Amino acid sequence: MRLLLTSDTHVPQRARSLPEELLAEVVRADVVIHAGDWVDVPTLDLLASRARRLIAVYGNNDGPTLRARLPEIAQADLGGLRFAVVHETGPAQGREKRCAERFPGVDVLVFGHSHIPWDSTASGGPRLLNPGSPTDRRRQPHRTFMTAEVSGGRLTEVTLRRLG
Repeated sequence: MRLLLTSDTHVPQRARSLPEELLAEVVRADVVIHAGDWVDVPTLDLLASRARRLIAVYGNNDGPTLRARLPEIAQADLGGLRFAVVHETGPAQGREKRCAERFPGVDVLVFGHSHIPWDSTASGGPRLLNPGSPTDRRRQPHRTFMTAEVSGGRLTEVTLRRLG
């Protein structure tokens, strides 16, 4: 099962549209996961229309229309792994411990908010993945998103994809 992970798209505030490379990966993915901060409804509609399956949450920059359509936290069983998606996880210091306590029984937690890519595993808890942002690199050298595979109940081939 091929996954595409993205977050913090901020269209049209940070970009006029989603990058073509990201959109090309949407159609290749079995599941698209978006960890919030869409900002506009047309971006949600675009991904929902192109993705085979979309798992998504709202972020702190998403208004009432997006919040009415999306949960704060999403959970799904994908290929034998329990995934959770949330926008914010708090400061980097103590993140693994905090997330393991907040999301017991979860194998993979996808989050956003910081625009800073993250890949770590909490002791006795979930693997934590932040794909960064495909439209707003902030203090990072590149705009980013992630792809991954789920096979045999394992998460494999997690790849940070750089744009621009």
